[in-house]
Amino acid sequence: MSSSATGKYTVSGKIMKNSVKNIKIQNLSVRLGGERVLDGVSLDANSGEVVAILGPNGAGKSSLLRAIIGLVKPESGTVLVDGENINSFSDAERAKTCSYLPQSQQVHWPLAVEHLVGLGRLPHGGDIGSADAVERALELADATEFKGRSVFNLSGGERSRVLLARALAVEAPILLADEPVAALDPKHQLQVMEVFKQLAGKGNIIFVVLHDLHLASRYADKICLLDDGKLVAFDNVENILASDKLEQTFGVRLKPNEGEVALVPWTQV
Repeated sequence: MSSSATGKYTVSGKIMKNSVKNIKIQNLSVRLGGERVLDGVSLDANSGEVVAILGPNGAGKSSLLRAIIGLVKPESGTVLVDGENINSFSDAERAKTCSYLPQSQQVHWPLAVEHLVGLGRLPHGGDIGSADAVERALELADATEFKGRSVFNLSGGERSRVLLARALAVEAPILLADEPVAALDPKHQLQVMEVFKQLAGKGNIIFVVLHDLHLASRYADKICLLDDGKLVAFDNVENILASDKLEQTFGVRLKPNEGEVALVPWTQV
């Protein structure tokens, strides 16, 4: 990543190759192993928005991402990209439109980092810009220093950054990231969320599964709150935080600081 004098990380150049104005999920239901894991979920996102997907364990967050990109077949409902059903897309079109960063960090081959990131360019075939795209993605994920190393020789957090780079290398207009900061230290959590926010500022649509309510409130434009496969709320961050939905869903209450010792929200130095 390149940093400015203020310590913030910036996205240089144009990340997306194709633009998407809107994605609309309508009454999406998914059944896995006989159990309904999503039940009539509807939401939408526009170009330039970060949507945080929140909910307790087993709420259906990962299933929602996987259903959006077609890795699991919905029992009912549709996903529309600029009004077109995503099921009508060819595999190549879908792969260029939606980039997916799964929760799993599994890598089955001892590839060099840059070769693993280069796999993100597969949807583009012989795109002559592939090498540049890989370099951009490594920089954005703060993973350039790992070039030449086997991914097997990286720590969990370092591998997370490399896998993020692979997803960024696709340069798709829609990015779906499943708990991308779970294995990262505080500095890199902020860096990743800064990158997502700046990508959105360039017109991308970002869906990100989070467990950190502070990061969601700080970086998201909208919050999708799930519980037991059902949509509890979908609204602007301010409206969600001002409601009692978080308390109902997580059993926690937002408490204003009234002088007690508290961990203050951190920033980059």
